[in-house]
Amino acid sequence: MKGTIRFKKLLAITKNVVFFFLLASCAVNPVTGKRELSLLSESQEIKLGAESDPAIVAQFGLYDDPEISKFLDNMGQKMAKVSHRPTLQFYFRVLGSPVINAFALPGGYVYFTRGILAYMNSEAEVAGVLGHEIGHVTARHGAKAYTRAQLAQVGLTAGSLFSKTFRQFGDLAAQSIGLLFLKFGRDQERQSDQLGVEYSTKIGYDAGNMSHFFGTLKRLSSESGQSLPSWASTHPAPEKREAKTLKLARAEQQKYPGQTFSTNRDAYLNLIDGLVFGDDPRQGFVENGTFYHPELEFQFPVPSGWKILNTPAAVQMGEPEQKAVMQFTLGKEPSARSAADKFVTQAEGTLNYSRFKKVHGFTAEIRQVTISTQQGAIDALAYFIEKDKNIYVFLGFSKKTDFSRYEPTFKHTMEGFDHLRNQAAKNVKPTRVKVVGVTGNTTLDQFLKKYPSKELPPDELAILNGMELTDALKRGDRIKVLTK
Repeated sequence: MKGTIRFKKLLAITKNVVFFFLLASCAVNPVTGKRELSLLSESQEIKLGAESDPAIVAQFGLYDDPEISKFLDNMGQKMAKVSHRPTLQFYFRVLGSPVINAFALPGGYVYFTRGILAYMNSEAEVAGVLGHEIGHVTARHGAKAYTRAQLAQVGLTAGSLFSKTFRQFGDLAAQSIGLLFLKFGRDQERQSDQLGVEYSTKIGYDAGNMSHFFGTLKRLSSESGQSLPSWASTHPAPEKREAKTLKLARAEQQKYPGQTFSTNRDAYLNLIDGLVFGDDPRQGFVENGTFYHPELEFQFPVPSGWKILNTPAAVQMGEPEQKAVMQFTLGKEPSARSAADKFVTQAEGTLNYSRFKKVHGFTAEIRQVTISTQQGAIDALAYFIEKDKNIYVFLGFSKKTDFSRYEPTFKHTMEGFDHLRNQAAKNVKPTRVKVVGVTGNTTLDQFLKKYPSKELPPDELAILNGMELTDALKRGDRIKVLTK
């Protein structure tokens, strides 16, 4: 009997492998010219990127600065035309996220966060990293990683007790977000570095500045108390990468004898003068146990000790032991009743109770359901609240065995939803990058003492400028500081 079971499992696995290889085809890599196994044709690659792009934008939001967006798109389109896939339509987005990251999806979608732009110090640095990301697309690295993951039957997102439930009811495209975490190998990273140098050099930039940015990332990663930049977590940096890219740049420039290559530091600093730095409180912030949203004018209490993640798509709150979570989103249904009914239908669980209530004068529909999962039963409490023609949705989840313990916490947060009562919160301003001219000979350390910052200490402001505190400054130099 056991032998029969093992044979059936082996047969099932074999069928799956055969199925994948029937779907797969051998495509010619545009960069290497070699044929390689791929589950994605070019048209499928483009379709995957197009389907994923709206989810990325919804998750992180676009940064509202037409000049910066135009700058990135113009540079990117120039580079795309001299790349190994000049006929592929590329799309370049600036995301309103403070994390330090840049990434690309299969099919020509390239993203820079405002966080990474803040730490760059010249157009040439942007060009090098932008060329690197375009290189991931032209060499089809995303398509290769996707194929690897599928053939290994590895999911694109980490499974957990609540993640599937969040994805089901939060209107977030999990597969699209999961594409960000497909890892590239060191050989692929080296190839993208080479392509970044090649493409940025072709459009006239000094690709050696790409190494400067790698130096910045290295310092950020080693800085005490500084979280690892997202770029470093998704782009593993081989040893001596900084020196290697500088060497590649000098070799590439020798192909263009007599040509000068641009850095354009001042032009870039002009562009990012006023760039929002760090979290933007206008999109929501927590203070003294309360979450405030100045633009949409609401507030609600946050459970003490719970971790909170605020993105344009959702506010997620997690109990320290990860035994309960809450998610707050903006619903898409026309009324609280229709949103609640849709939730119950999608839950495919047992409806335990359904209620109507007024929450600080707002119409609210309440549903409590039990949902069966592979990891066991989950109890969910949902509040759907109407305010200013919007439907706000609170979802609270825990294991059924823990629900009675966390239900009062869920209700306290959900029934605490209210108009924005804190008048000071309405006038909150974000921290911004400010570019200041140096008026006389000094050092960076002495100069920064004139512009103290609560957001970053002097040593981290030095990293922001790609400099050391002991560096000498002269009249006319320009330095980034932070201001409200």
